[in-house]
Amino acid sequence: MTTEFTDWVRAHRARIEDWLAVHLPGQDLLPGRLHEAMRYSVLGGGKRMRPLLAYAAGELAGATAAQVDVVAGAVELIHAYSLVHDDMPCMDNDVLRRGRPTCHVQFGEATALLVGDSLQSLAFELLAGTLVCDDARDQLRLLRLLGEASGAQGMAGGQAFDLASVQSALTLPELESMHQRKTGALIRAAILLGAGCGKGVDATTHAALDHFAKAAGLAFQVIDDVLDAEADTATLGKTAGKDAADGKPTYVSLLGLRDARSLAQELYSGALAALEPLGNSAGRLRALAAFIVERRH
Repeated sequence: MTTEFTDWVRAHRARIEDWLAVHLPGQDLLPGRLHEAMRYSVLGGGKRMRPLLAYAAGELAGATAAQVDVVAGAVELIHAYSLVHDDMPCMDNDVLRRGRPTCHVQFGEATALLVGDSLQSLAFELLAGTLVCDDARDQLRLLRLLGEASGAQGMAGGQAFDLASVQSALTLPELESMHQRKTGALIRAAILLGAGCGKGVDATTHAALDHFAKAAGLAFQVIDDVLDAEADTATLGKTAGKDAADGKPTYVSLLGLRDARSLAQELYSGALAALEPLGNSAGRLRALAAFIVERRH
């Protein structure tokens, strides 16, 4: 990564962290324990990849950073809620997230359930309450996009598919279909939400971003599977090797490490090809795609 891009990433991670800290309810407000658990689950960790993608796409739309803050924050709140629920005993039953105890371990299962519910509601409350588009009708489309990406045809449906596939041998198309929902849908939403801010983008740019998002989202998951097999718990900040131990189908279990890495590179190439019509204006997104496939945690 170039110094300029590293500085951009650092600045925008700090920006979204500050925005989230301001808009999450304080623990001095009743019910304090719920609010404390919400802040615990969102703040102080994570790659913030989805907000970064939203900011980069927002630059293409000529949106202000303040406009993109709202969609970046909403997507990150949805992502955080999904992690809280995924970690619970009825789902993946994990005890470590971002290097510290998961929400249900720290605060109890009932509170963790309410944290996820509350973060999801807050995401839509904030996105509905702040005008981020030049045309208010476009904002309704963004709300619908986030709802679709989060629900039964998106992230939640992907998680249901994931739970049903334990100890199963999926084909590559079936695995891709699952992860297009579970991981890819929210990454796609982050990019298209960012691009929808301000005056938005034209149909050609929207189509290019959509193709990019689908390739980048799958690449993100492939690398997640590779890292789960290769990295240790301290590096990942979560329990390494858990997917294999739980009998979950992954790109590594299906293809092996070498071919999984090759697939990630193919998807990366496809993501870059999708951005070619956008020229230099998509430089941030190209750099983020490289970051996705080169990351170590």
